[in-house]
Order: sequence, then C-alpha cells, then structure tokens
Amino acid sequence: MGRTDRLIRLIVAVIGGLLVYFNVVSGTLAYIFLALASIFILTGLVGFCPLYALFGMNTCGPKRKE
Repeated sequence: MGRTDRLIRLIVAVIGGLLVYFNVVSGTLAYIFLALASIFILTGLVGFCPLYALFGMNTCGPKRKE
C-alpha cells in the first residue's frame, strides 16, 4: 500500500470518527462508520490491505533499481 493510500485512509477514518463523535451520524450508520474507521486505521497503520492482495492491486509506486 502506497503512502498516499495510507494517508487517505487515515484521514477518512478520522473524519468518520469525528462525524460519530459530534453526533452528525447516529444509530446504525454510526456503527458502520466506526467499523469502517477501525478497518481504515488498522490497514493504514499496518500498510497492508487484504482486499488489495485478493484482487492483486498495488498502490505502491514503481520499485527503484539501486
């Protein structure tokens, strides 16, 4: 997972968490937002997304030759 992808995931997770915290979103949708935020934080910090591996996706830039 590339740096940009990781950063976007973390930003989206924080925004989702803030929406729930400030009661902009409530009820079942709030639980969905919290679950997605948790997944985004975990995958953003670890740098690995199981769905990317399953579908063969790669958001890393090209590898540099040394």
